Amino acid sequence: MRKAAIILAAGKGTRLRSILPKALHPICGKPMLGYLVERARVAGCEKIVVVGGYKIELVREYLKSLGLGASLVCVEQKEQLGSGHAVQQAARALKNFQGAVFVFYCDTPLISQATVKELFKNYSSEKTDCTLLSVELKQPFGYGRVQRGPSAEVVKIIEENDATSDEKNIREINVGCYVFSAVRLFEGLKKIKKNPQKKEYYLTDIVEIFSQSGKVGAVITADAKEVLGVNSQKDLARVEEIAQKRILDGWMDKGVRIRCPKTVTIDADVRIGQDTTVMPHTVLEQGSVIGRGCKLGPFARIRGNSRVGNHVVVGNFVELVRTTLGDHTQVKHLSYLGDASVGAYVNIGAGTITANYDGKNKHQTVIRDRASVGSGTILVAPVVVGRAAVTGAGAVVTRRNNVPDRALVVGVPARIITKRHLKRHPRNL
Repeated sequence: MRKAAIILAAGKGTRLRSILPKALHPICGKPMLGYLVERARVAGCEKIVVVGGYKIELVREYLKSLGLGASLVCVEQKEQLGSGHAVQQAARALKNFQGAVFVFYCDTPLISQATVKELFKNYSSEKTDCTLLSVELKQPFGYGRVQRGPSAEVVKIIEENDATSDEKNIREINVGCYVFSAVRLFEGLKKIKKNPQKKEYYLTDIVEIFSQSGKVGAVITADAKEVLGVNSQKDLARVEEIAQKRILDGWMDKGVRIRCPKTVTIDADVRIGQDTTVMPHTVLEQGSVIGRGCKLGPFARIRGNSRVGNHVVVGNFVELVRTTLGDHTQVKHLSYLGDASVGAYVNIGAGTITANYDGKNKHQTVIRDRASVGSGTILVAPVVVGRAAVTGAGAVVTRRNNVPDRALVVGVPARIITKRHLKRHPRNL
């Protein structure tokens, strides 16, 4: 069966008190919107339509960065007239589409892939016009209630503002995640009337329309955490804590040792190899890739899409940004490597700094295989330290004064003392 998805991302998120669109607030380094795009892609959606509104140019810029081409489009909801109106804006982008359409809200980033799969399974096996996701809460207040009929069939969704005192005691609430028949969805949207109190078109009203003329199914998730919405900075912090635990648990299940999970931060798009150990108070960010058998931290920070090879040590109070480290290299103490390309079997002494910024531009430092950089060395980029070269402690290698292969340099500014004729260079392990 063909599948498509509509992601509602037009909201400003007033209670977040931020100039950033609600959809772009990050959870573990990834915008909330990105989680729903990923869910739709993994579910097999051939087209994903994002409905934007507030600062839509930023939303479009982010979506473009994902590189999904024509399969991912953004349409605008110019007036904030409710969720039903928002979904209607996707009609043109899905013209003539026949199949199943998921509808997601961008501010529920914790919905799992397993739940999305179960939702579609119910829709296809029960042949419903709509299958919705629900959860039972002890404190359901603030959410739309799922009203069921005598045979436990879904009758309608009652919004909190419209519910009677008895209806407010219903514990099953609507999450805001659906699978629809595309044809039935856009037909049904035409029948929705504006809510008299809020003057908006509620998508939830379509459930009652379908229950009277077709069939509505519901999947009740057992994990209330995955349906948490983000409306405030406190919500954001709570959801991020849950997402971070999922990430850490996932890496530990894959053979990564994390010594103190409560103090470690790992972004959603980081990749880590088997048998790597992550020590306390270590931060891995922004799509960095870590190899096998590494030791990271404590108090290390790796960011800027850095690439760390196999069996590498990145020790305490070391920061890497936009840096590549080759296999078996060691950066053990108190160092900053920015915009650096470091080879294999290199030893970086304590307190080494790459001075990569000249006040206007960033420049690259290259350190070739088996070099040994002495403690307290400053490498002023752009500069190259040659293969098996050595810098003395406290040396300052100035810009463009490259160190030849196997040379020993010392001093401020660094000068060549000798070129060593070594057939074998210690691996500095």
